[in-house]
Amino acid sequence: MILYRQKKNAIPYLKVAAQAGDSEAQYYLAEQIKLDNRYMTSEAHKWYVAAAEQGDYYAMYQLARGDDLCEIMGSCSEDKRSPKDWYRLARSTTERLAEQGDGEAMYMLALLGGGFPWLKRSAEAGYPEAEYRLAIMYKDGDKFYFPPWEKSEKIEALFKHAGESGHRIAMDYYFDILEKRGEVESLRKITVDLVLQGDAYAVSSYAAYLGHAPEKYGFELDLVKGYGLMYTLRELSGGGGLDTYVADMLEEIGGKMTPEQIEQAKEFAADWKATHPPLSFFTRKLEY
Repeated sequence: MILYRQKKNAIPYLKVAAQAGDSEAQYYLAEQIKLDNRYMTSEAHKWYVAAAEQGDYYAMYQLARGDDLCEIMGSCSEDKRSPKDWYRLARSTTERLAEQGDGEAMYMLALLGGGFPWLKRSAEAGYPEAEYRLAIMYKDGDKFYFPPWEKSEKIEALFKHAGESGHRIAMDYYFDILEKRGEVESLRKITVDLVLQGDAYAVSSYAAYLGHAPEKYGFELDLVKGYGLMYTLRELSGGGGLDTYVADMLEEIGGKMTPEQIEQAKEFAADWKATHPPLSFFTRKLEY
């Protein structure tokens, strides 16, 4: 899962767990196979089915969507159940859990035809993805918020709670709100918090700010730490498309340093990796 969330090839490792019966590994294995091939292959379908048969309603949802391309290419699974069958199972599964107060199931039920009422209930239950989606709807005017003069505060509260609950995109929106208000101390704190969680994009930004490339949010110059944090991103091996940026930043920050400082920074990078969570892009379970 670490490799998957670093956007590396996790298939050989996910397959071991999937074959052992782990439903989460089965779902993510199917996801990576489908994403790599850009359509539903028979192998991806097989692993979605394996996860769905263990109650994974995300897998049921993917199977319910169907895939016309696999039929054109003759690569569909021989699964006897139709997309409509999987839809009915996904719907009944999420309805049961949603009625028990499961916010995540409420969100999936909204996607499965339950619509806005279930999305709103999911957000009210504190499920981050639903909070993010609801905030976007209010922001874009797709849904009316009453009273309208409190809409901005509601949108901010939804982005804030979703972001603080681990929804990376929601945090970006909340970050933008704070930036427009010039709340530098809050921006600094959020940046450091995300770095400590292992957020790869936050690490890249924070490292650049420490190296004053550019100088931002009042972070003091710390070339060793800045270079060291940027150096940790090399292990992504291009995952997430950061490789060119990292190479450029290492050259820019390193150009301000002595050889001794660069060696200290590499030692810092090794210590950081050993004592902090692994780097991650915090991918969502449903990628759109």
